[in-house]
Amino acid sequence: MHSFAQEDPITPLPIKAIQDSIVAPLLPANILNDSIPLDSVQSDTVPKKEAALLDQIKYKAKDYVKLSQSENKIYLYDEAEIYYQDTELKAGIIVLDYIANEVYAGRIKDSTGTYSQFPYFKQGGNEVRPDSIRFNFDTQKALIWNSRTEQQAGLGQLGSDAMKVYAEITKKENDSVYFLSEGKLTTSKDTVNPDYYIRIRKAKFVPKKKIIAGFSNMYIADVPTPIALPFAYFPLTTGRTAGLIFPTFGNDPQRGYFIQNGGYYFPFNDYVDLSLTGDYYTNGSFGFRGQSIYTKRYKFRGNINFSFENLIQSQRGFDDFSRSSNYNIRIQHSQDPKASPNSRFSASVNLGSSQFFTNSLNQINRNDVQTNTFASSISYSKTFPAYPSVNTSITLSHTQNSRTEQIVMSLPTFQASMERIFPFAKRDGIKKGLIQNVNFQYDVNAQNTITTDEQNFSFDDARIGARHRIPLATNFKVAKYLSVTLNGNYEDVWTLETINRRFDEDLQETVTDTIAGFDRFNRYNFGASVGTTVYGTFNFGEDKKIQAIRHVMRPSISYNYAPSFEQFFDTFVDGNGEEVQFTPFETSLYGRPSLNRSNSMSFSLQNTLEAKVRDKDSTATEPRKVSILSNLTFTTSYNFEADSLRLSPINMNGATEIIKNVPINFAATFDPFAIDNNGRRINTLNINNGGGLFRLTSARINTGFSLNSDMFKKGGAKKSEEDSDQEQDPGYGDNPFALNDRARTGETFFQREEDDQGNVENPTYSNKLPWDARFTYVATYNNNNRQRELTNHSLMFSGNIKLTPKWEVGFNSGYDIRNKGFTDTRFIFNRDLDSFRISFDWTPFGQFERWYFFIGIKSSILSDLKWENRSQPFRR
Repeated sequence: MHSFAQEDPITPLPIKAIQDSIVAPLLPANILNDSIPLDSVQSDTVPKKEAALLDQIKYKAKDYVKLSQSENKIYLYDEAEIYYQDTELKAGIIVLDYIANEVYAGRIKDSTGTYSQFPYFKQGGNEVRPDSIRFNFDTQKALIWNSRTEQQAGLGQLGSDAMKVYAEITKKENDSVYFLSEGKLTTSKDTVNPDYYIRIRKAKFVPKKKIIAGFSNMYIADVPTPIALPFAYFPLTTGRTAGLIFPTFGNDPQRGYFIQNGGYYFPFNDYVDLSLTGDYYTNGSFGFRGQSIYTKRYKFRGNINFSFENLIQSQRGFDDFSRSSNYNIRIQHSQDPKASPNSRFSASVNLGSSQFFTNSLNQINRNDVQTNTFASSISYSKTFPAYPSVNTSITLSHTQNSRTEQIVMSLPTFQASMERIFPFAKRDGIKKGLIQNVNFQYDVNAQNTITTDEQNFSFDDARIGARHRIPLATNFKVAKYLSVTLNGNYEDVWTLETINRRFDEDLQETVTDTIAGFDRFNRYNFGASVGTTVYGTFNFGEDKKIQAIRHVMRPSISYNYAPSFEQFFDTFVDGNGEEVQFTPFETSLYGRPSLNRSNSMSFSLQNTLEAKVRDKDSTATEPRKVSILSNLTFTTSYNFEADSLRLSPINMNGATEIIKNVPINFAATFDPFAIDNNGRRINTLNINNGGGLFRLTSARINTGFSLNSDMFKKGGAKKSEEDSDQEQDPGYGDNPFALNDRARTGETFFQREEDDQGNVENPTYSNKLPWDARFTYVATYNNNNRQRELTNHSLMFSGNIKLTPKWEVGFNSGYDIRNKGFTDTRFIFNRDLDSFRISFDWTPFGQFERWYFFIGIKSSILSDLKWENRSQPFRR
């Protein structure tokens, strides 16, 4: 309904018009040049007042629109609306004063005394939901009672968070400044009865930018807390903004009071940022960390992390005083494939002190305390696509064992390989027969390798070498079913360092001299293999539960020959007058030439076994395939050059999933020869020595499986599409106990979160208790010397139990059956308190015994409102 106010039409009087007889004289032609002086005031100096309303006001109401000319007001009732430029006002009742250009909006009360149709005021991008409002179109000022507004701010993992701003009285000064009196700030979803809020007495509010308040303190369930500030600043900007990172406070019995993880955040631009944080202890210990994340769409992305800790134990002058410095550097860089299809640069760096994570006092390093190996790799690769294509790469690599503190670096490794070439066949033609399938490749590998340790780090023991390799091969069919492969391999090894051995008469010992300079040796070998595939099917009948079993065997025989390379060996006479052979290439990175001739034959038999089973579903038209053995392989070899023990032990490897979702891997070694009383193999078959055909020398089995509550529901693990989508990414990542904090979307400003049963605020489980568990079992058996020993026998397990929709318990542990003890055991308790989050991380015993408690606001805007407490790591 639209209405517009106007005056009543004028009714003409019935008077006849008579022409006047007086004729006015005409003005003279020279009136413009008359000598009569003009008035000195030619124009009014007071500027005319412009129209206050610059646009048409549109209004409507559901019940009625009343115009009062005596009051110069328009009354709109029930679902009233007014639109003026970028201003929108909706309410139960609206009163418009079209002379003062002011509007008043308020609620209406129904027959039960309940207020409804609260005002909704929107100007530009700012929205306010008050109880009542008074607004002036001329000055753009407003007076608002009991206003509620929502501001998007921060940038969390799930996007920007919402800050709810409530004030009893709000004065709108202009488009960008509001003054609040008796306000509340909260991120709680329930704005009527928030579980917490920050009370502010007076504040200046700039939408989408900031709130500057006087004395402020925190209320929990309407109960004031001692958490207060004489003045406060709340940033409301979205995206990344520079600012302080609030630290954690605590006390260490040995290092004194401390602050941790405090610092500053620098967002340099849209591509790069930097976080600088640090720790400080009153006994002088300190640490600092720097983290930078960078990204450029369709180009690259990565992050750089650097940590340093200077730890002081006890106090200077005491017997237990000690000081240690630890550092860690982590770099991740990946290039977008679209940036350059023929070249790629990537980096994955993790290096530092071996005991960094073990000795670190910061909780953020808790998940890495069992890290045993640091590995790094920085590589650049380029492909030259023209035929024959060549792939090249340069890699810097690093491997560090945190237990032995040994460091192996390759600075750098260069690799190049040429694609396979068929010289006797057309490039795009079909290759048939012995000659057309002849092919060769070429590749080169060059390294500069350094092996050292943390205590005696040095580049003096660097070894440099290169290896050129040309493999040659062909394959063809014989008798239609036999596949024959012939192959040969040539290698040329370069080195910049050789050795020379001699016996020193003065020292009466053998001396090894290192000789710097280029040298080389070559080696080559030949081989042939024959293989085929045999299929066997055993049918039991379509009326049987097991209708058929299919057995596939892939036997193969291969022969390898490599000559002796005696030309690369020298001799010297030792102190006993005996001639001793040695090779100058003993320190080569790519092995040494062999003095012994290699002449052996290898045997392999690979098996797969599967069955056709009648499907339980009566509507199924085809039987169901079940894998009994996905792999069962036997391998052995026979050495023609050996003077004894020519047949090597038989190795068996197998895998099966006969139990659904429970993969089982197993392996064993069988030796046909017996051993003497000292455990040494003798050239006597075990069966001729009173034993069986083979002697079991080692065995291994491992299996792992997962269970969850859905598997035990009616219908098995079938889930709805919604549940499946939610469980595709459980959110565990590197931490198996990280809870899946699913994004809650689609909720409006006044909605509350509801569970599946429709309960609000405090949902409970009636007949379900969601849980999941993961198990890994490993057993290793050793019987090389009749010891019959289980060298490894352990069970690892982890999982999560969701006691209620907001209570979750995670655990990770294992039991060493052989040594009768638990491995590193960890429990994590998480409680969702709507706006707050509580977590308790507890390692009850072991080398890393400790606990950690945290409670804080989930929203990233007020994430600094938290409390943490922890024990100190237990040191043995």
